Amino acid sequence: MNLIDPDAPLATQLERQSRIIAALMRRADRQNEVSLSAYSAFQSAIELQAQVAAKTRDLERAATELETIRGDRERTRRNLHDALSAMEEGFALFTDGRLNICNDLFRNLLPDIADQVASGITLDKYFELMTQSAHLLSTDRKIHHSASRMEKRKGAATVLSTVIGLSGDLWYQLSLQRTSSDNVVLLLTEITSIVRHNRSEKETLIDQQAAYLQAVFENMTSGVCTFCAEGRVMMQNGQFRAILGIPFTVLQVGTPLTRLLDYIKANGIIADRAFLRADIWLDQIRRKGTLNRRVRHGDDRVLDVEANALPDGGFLVELKDVTLESRTTEMLENRVLERTAELTRANARLTEQFQEKERIEEELRVAKERAEAAVSSKTRFLAAASHDLLQPINASKLLISTLQEAARDSEFSPMVERLYRAFNSTEQLLHALLDISRLESADPNEVTPTEVNLGALMENVLADQLPLAEKKNVRLGVVPCKAFVWSDQVFLLRSVQNLVVNAIQYTDPGGRVLVGCRRRGGKAVLQVWDNGIGINPEDQQRVFEEFARADNVPIGTGMGLGLSVVERACRHLGHELSVRSEPGRGSVFSIEMDMIEPPGSQQDGAVVLPGVVGASFDHLVLVVENDEDVLFATTHRLEHWGASVLAAPSIEQAISFLQDVGVPPDIVLADYQLDNGETGLDAVDAVRQWCGVHVPAILITADRSESLRRMGVEKNISVMSKPVKLSRLRPLIDWKIRETALSDSLADNPSLQAPTKVGHDSAP
Repeated sequence: MNLIDPDAPLATQLERQSRIIAALMRRADRQNEVSLSAYSAFQSAIELQAQVAAKTRDLERAATELETIRGDRERTRRNLHDALSAMEEGFALFTDGRLNICNDLFRNLLPDIADQVASGITLDKYFELMTQSAHLLSTDRKIHHSASRMEKRKGAATVLSTVIGLSGDLWYQLSLQRTSSDNVVLLLTEITSIVRHNRSEKETLIDQQAAYLQAVFENMTSGVCTFCAEGRVMMQNGQFRAILGIPFTVLQVGTPLTRLLDYIKANGIIADRAFLRADIWLDQIRRKGTLNRRVRHGDDRVLDVEANALPDGGFLVELKDVTLESRTTEMLENRVLERTAELTRANARLTEQFQEKERIEEELRVAKERAEAAVSSKTRFLAAASHDLLQPINASKLLISTLQEAARDSEFSPMVERLYRAFNSTEQLLHALLDISRLESADPNEVTPTEVNLGALMENVLADQLPLAEKKNVRLGVVPCKAFVWSDQVFLLRSVQNLVVNAIQYTDPGGRVLVGCRRRGGKAVLQVWDNGIGINPEDQQRVFEEFARADNVPIGTGMGLGLSVVERACRHLGHELSVRSEPGRGSVFSIEMDMIEPPGSQQDGAVVLPGVVGASFDHLVLVVENDEDVLFATTHRLEHWGASVLAAPSIEQAISFLQDVGVPPDIVLADYQLDNGETGLDAVDAVRQWCGVHVPAILITADRSESLRRMGVEKNISVMSKPVKLSRLRPLIDWKIRETALSDSLADNPSLQAPTKVGHDSAP
């Protein structure tokens, strides 16, 4: 077939040919698309068939495994059933409250309900069937409550146990145990042999106890008879009949109480007829539970009758022959009467002695009051002596010191020097007497232990006694020490001063005295060495007594009180005092004390600052002193040094002087005890408040208590004891003024480095 007409024009043939070619190309394209779709479908079918084959193999394996598991489960169930059947105990497992599995022993325990014990039965239903079974005879508790109690404790491991008794004298223990929140296990354990054995032992024990009780009953020394609730004899021992003397035919089991009492009354065995009424017996036993009476048996015997109610309504009667006891009691009563008469006479004598004792006690009380009044008077005397006696001594020292300087290089100088030495001896003697009185005083505040810096204390002793040593041409030295001890600062200082003065006094010119401290474990041993005349062995303990002096001591070298003060102070403080000496070579006195840790604020110790020799003393000093002589002497001494003095006898006058001059003083010197109840502390506070600045101050007092020293520390006031040592007063005034000026400079310019703090709780 010819698709193109050859006779047609060329353009027509070309156009038709183009359409034919285009149609063929579209057909070829459709054929290619169909071929590709078919291939894809075929490829997908192949993959799907492979997946189906894999799933089929998986299902076959799963089916095989499931079949294996089912076989294992069935074998396990058969094994469990065989194991449960072989158990000697009944076993049942309840799951979700229903019976899952049990063994034959559990199912057939109660034959009349065995057919109803099947899988699926509930726990409550099983207990209900048990209670309905004719074979269940008894339980030790209500078993139908077990399921409810188990339900209340759901979620926790719980075990409940019940003992049940079955026909044929069989006994089982029923145990319920929760293994999880949904599973409950019941176990039936046969305990028949145990119950029967216990029952047999119990019966044997009861028989043995009955025999033992009967033996005890028969061998009792008392007569015993028991009656039932109706008042008939149940049991009695031979002693009961023997005590009453009743024949066996009258007292037998079943004999009424009425017949027994009638026989006793008819034969005159007991004469108390009111006691022999049966109605009175029964009424009192029922109301009170007991009946007690002591009666006479014939003419020469006494019986105690005691009846006590029994739990079953009966009562037990006990007879005791108390004839000997009654006779003994009568004899004792007679002896008591005799003894009472003797005691009455003795009491009269004791009354006289007691009255005499009261008279003696009254005399002792009066004597005690007098002694206490004497002690109180002594205490008041010490207080007065500490102030009133030391006031004129303080004034005299100041005046003699001024007189010494004024009479220097004059014809009166030797006389004034002798006056100074005589007055110094008087002062030392007075201090020793006051110290002894204080240490013997009953006032516990006289000795106040506290922390003491031995280094500062020894430096103070050096500063005080160096002039005395230099005057005698004796070298006095101190070995530096940083130890702190627990002691009384005042009495320890006084003790060391006495030892040093004693050593200087008995050391020849050119000799040496050394003060130092040794550590011995937890102790500090303060020692005073000298190479003086020494002490004989027989005198080494006697020297610590009052007014005792060694045989080799020159006449006129002391009264022998210094070492006595040291011994008393060490005894009160618990320090050990000892001496070693060799005549002609010297002595060493030792005081052993307990060491303590250095206080944080005093670890570097107090430092003694000497005054600047020849330095200017151009200070404005306010002196507050109520004693005119002391005020006069102090004023002249300060003015002699070059100071300007405001001398005031009271706080009011001191403030008036300050208002007149209009400027604060450089320092305040105040006596502690002023008039009208005022104190030196009040004076310092008033001056500082009026001035508005911290004015340095020194408190001069005869009070050496630790409490006053601590108050001085709190207020930054130095405390000096009377009589004032001039060798320490002027350096202390210089130092206090310079310290205050330095503190003010540091406050104005904090960039300046502050020097090391110097302790000044007592005068340096």
